[in-house]
Amino acid sequence: MTAMTLAETCDFLDREFPQMQAGGRAYHLEAVGPLTARMRLHGDARFLRPGGTLSGPSMMALADYALYAAILAQIGPVALAVTTSLTFNFLRKPAGLVLIADVTLLKLGRRLVVGEVRITAPGSDDLVAQANGTYSIPPR
Repeated sequence: MTAMTLAETCDFLDREFPQMQAGGRAYHLEAVGPLTARMRLHGDARFLRPGGTLSGPSMMALADYALYAAILAQIGPVALAVTTSLTFNFLRKPAGLVLIADVTLLKLGRRLVVGEVRITAPGSDDLVAQANGTYSIPPR
């Protein structure tokens, strides 16, 4: 059971972080579940690095945003939850302009949340990137 549904989480993200969709919707939250979430990035020219591949910063943003969405779905609309750490591993060049971030929350405490994000391309189980992140939850 989650504190927020998929629709509620999407509405909150759109309301509180409209800048993430500036220039057109690119991030699509597809699912939230107990301690999980899935977000898709439909990249375009603003996400490219020289050579025509998705940039590292765009993959890091996807991981952080997906992790934040997973946490919100569990704890409810807490806008001031903040990233305290994000460790990122780039494993292979993305094959296309679409990436999928699957989040698993490993620890959901009252003050800290730890999660893992696995980024793949559609139709492939090969990891493009992997991240571990920690968020601080403000006192309620």
